[in-house]
Amino acid sequence: MYASHWTAPRRTTPITAKSSDAQLFDRHAGGENVVLVQLAIDDGGQELDAQEFEELVTSAGGKPVAMVTGHRRSPTAKFFVGTGKLDEIRTVKDAEEAELVVFNHPLTPSQERNLEGALECRVIARTGLILDIFAQRARTHEGKLQVELAQLQHMSTRLVRGWTHLERQKGGIGLRGPGETQLETDRRLLRARIKAIESRLDKVKAQRAQSRRARKRAELPLLSIVGYTNAGKSTLFNRYAAADVYAADQLFATLDPTLRRVEIPHLGDVVLADTVGFISDLPHTLIDAFKATLEETLNADLLIHVIDVAADQRDYWISEVDLVLAEIGAGDVPRLCVFNKLDLLEQSPRIVRDEEGLPTAVYLSAQTGEGLSLLEEALRERLQDEVFEGKVELTPGQGKLRAALFDIGAVLSESFTTAGNTLLEVRLPQKVWNRLQHQY
Repeated sequence: MYASHWTAPRRTTPITAKSSDAQLFDRHAGGENVVLVQLAIDDGGQELDAQEFEELVTSAGGKPVAMVTGHRRSPTAKFFVGTGKLDEIRTVKDAEEAELVVFNHPLTPSQERNLEGALECRVIARTGLILDIFAQRARTHEGKLQVELAQLQHMSTRLVRGWTHLERQKGGIGLRGPGETQLETDRRLLRARIKAIESRLDKVKAQRAQSRRARKRAELPLLSIVGYTNAGKSTLFNRYAAADVYAADQLFATLDPTLRRVEIPHLGDVVLADTVGFISDLPHTLIDAFKATLEETLNADLLIHVIDVAADQRDYWISEVDLVLAEIGAGDVPRLCVFNKLDLLEQSPRIVRDEEGLPTAVYLSAQTGEGLSLLEEALRERLQDEVFEGKVELTPGQGKLRAALFDIGAVLSESFTTAGNTLLEVRLPQKVWNRLQHQY
């Protein structure tokens, strides 16, 4: 179920415990019962969400059987927790017969190794948990490459855990080896694999850049849906794109990005992008690995920031999304906030505007469809300065221009004058209208 940080050895690897009663134990291939550990640390940061932590474990396929909580002024260098809390975790683990202990905190490689030796079971941190979920959810070739890159970058600092039973080859006749440890060999192979994946992702990046140039030539606005994980982004996307993107009430239901050309009523065709959800303490290795995907957000004309209006921590989640957007360079991209799941609060849909009357937020329910017309109204107003709307009179000799306007879905109505000319009521992006006038 949970991917080990080092999966090359097929056999179970004996690991020497570091505690006073040192003994050997086998690392299990997997397990369902999970003990969760979350401490309140006096570092001035936001207190972690225990419910979100439990949902992460469940999303990875684990069965949380107990949660150990506590408080520390600062983590210890050896075990992250104190010796008393370590004994408590061991007692709970033995009582629940758990095969895995997950910390909702970042752990150093030495801390993970020491904890595994003391607890005699596998131990992973929040980063490893999220990487495991991403590995399960990746479906496309690009997504699998991005996840593998993130895993290898995370694994490179933890290789020693898998090979503590091997030492440098000894000298002597018939015993002289290549002069490097197994650990050094694995690091060299990892670097080669990482370089190969980065090269393939560079090709993906170039292909995406080519697709963006094609969209710009077609003058299609790009609307990118972003937000905290499980905020309802894919449900909203499916409403407009008539797509079958997987949507579920779980964290990271969407991993692979999806782009669709859709028609917004009285606005015209746009490109709508559904992206991976963000989460607090999102591993930097994932951000780096998914930059090729997140460039769709960076190059968007408008960000649709979907927010779970019923969540208790929605303000904190908004700030976390802002941090990730700033980190990838999309902090200045115009955005429209969509407060979703309004049906859970039994409130009426509405539009919030700034002092100049520009829509800044829309309250709706993507699940029921209530308030979607207000979102369309807000989108039209936000993109109004890029849209041409009016009546155009065409002569019989301008049939090609008439056909082009119908082909792109810009015609709202058609009538005929007494002189035999065609009178079209059109709505389309201003840049497209300028190009058609020049072309025809």
